[in-house]
Amino acid sequence: MPGNAKFSGMQPLKAHLTDGQVVLDEPTDLPNGTELYVVAAEELGELVLLKDDGLDDDERKRLHASIRRGIDDGRAGRVTDFDDFLSELEASREGRANG
Repeated sequence: MPGNAKFSGMQPLKAHLTDGQVVLDEPTDLPNGTELYVVAAEELGELVLLKDDGLDDDERKRLHASIRRGIDDGRAGRVTDFDDFLSELEASREGRANG
């Protein structure tokens, strides 16, 4: 399995260096011997998924739950045309400004 393993949908592993050794910040269920490639976050350029997003764990969980709800809404046909949404938003703001 090592070297040939495919992990569909695998999330990046966050780690840090301690005395020259890479130490994972969270446990993983990857099997012993799994080959990993390590790249310093600063070297990733615009790859936002591996950079610190500024969210704490609770905020990130809420964000992911919100994204999942949005995907579910889209799949269920609960959608709004973007131009209609912008028009409603603008009308709402104008109403508050004039109210």
